[in-house]
Amino acid sequence: MSEHKTEKPTPRRRQKAREQGQVVRTRELPSVLAAAAAFGIFAWQASHAVEAWRGFLRSSLEFSLQSTLQPASAVFLWTSVELLRWAVPAMVGAFTIALASSLAQGGFTFATDPLTPNLKRINPVAKLQQLFSLSGLSGLLKSLLPFSAMAYCGARVIMREWPAIISASNVDLFSFLRLTFALLFEVTWKSLLILLVWAAIDYLLVWRKHESDLRMSKDDLRQEYKETEGNPAVKSRIRQLQRRIRRAQMLRDAQTATVVIANPTHFAIAVRYELDMPAPMVVAKARDLLALQIKEVARWHGIPIVENPPLAQLMYRVVPVGREIPAKLYTAVAEILAVIFRAQAKVRQDAKRTK
Repeated sequence: MSEHKTEKPTPRRRQKAREQGQVVRTRELPSVLAAAAAFGIFAWQASHAVEAWRGFLRSSLEFSLQSTLQPASAVFLWTSVELLRWAVPAMVGAFTIALASSLAQGGFTFATDPLTPNLKRINPVAKLQQLFSLSGLSGLLKSLLPFSAMAYCGARVIMREWPAIISASNVDLFSFLRLTFALLFEVTWKSLLILLVWAAIDYLLVWRKHESDLRMSKDDLRQEYKETEGNPAVKSRIRQLQRRIRRAQMLRDAQTATVVIANPTHFAIAVRYELDMPAPMVVAKARDLLALQIKEVARWHGIPIVENPPLAQLMYRVVPVGREIPAKLYTAVAEILAVIFRAQAKVRQDAKRTK
């Protein structure tokens, strides 16, 4: 019996799915947003467009009456230019919104798996089985839902305005066109609103299915852990990060030291001692470049640096970080601490006299 997939997907699982082209993406959302953008731009241009087309038609008629040089060709050219003038902004806006919404869903992905030849994808029997399967029928029903809502909305608008539509034959052409465009405008924006709501619901359903498909069982987690831990590059990266973390922690601990015992270039041991401590403790130690960094931290925080090469080398070898110094080093370290404490006491006394 297969184990249930109850665990959340790991970053590696998500990355592998993305490489295979499995991202949260729905085709409906960019299409609806593009249509809404085009409709919004056309609606915003409507008042300007009416006046512009009036002037254009007036100029075209005057040119046709006055010119004898193939007026039809010139009028056709001007009409095309005028149409492009109003259509291009809507087309550019729709394309920009569609591209932005598509990238916002799953970003730019290039997966080679869908390009790999697979006979199952062109098998007509499999396609028919998929079409008449439960998932195929549910997809068809989901597609019919928004169009049913749009048809209902359009019917409601027409039924509400039915008396005006019946009497439209008795009004002038301008009133008839105004009624027609008003009805088209209302049906269009309400239909777009329905499609936007449906696209949002569809995106939520696709996201939930995607998250469900990516879930892992405990066996999947164990297998991924084995694959990851067995990768030399991953192991090297982990060790590198661990060393970096240890170095950063060591430099932070060096700020709490009482004294840094060093030789000129190679070793640095940060020792901390308080009166309530049973023995001095090594809070950081390093050699070469990191030793120089510890000494730089000590200078920055005003921590005394005492150069004692034999003691520094011995402490580096025998005292681990975070441990108290052994009894055999008490005398040597105590002499250094005594000198430092006397110097600090003298500085405090001089400061009091100055005040």
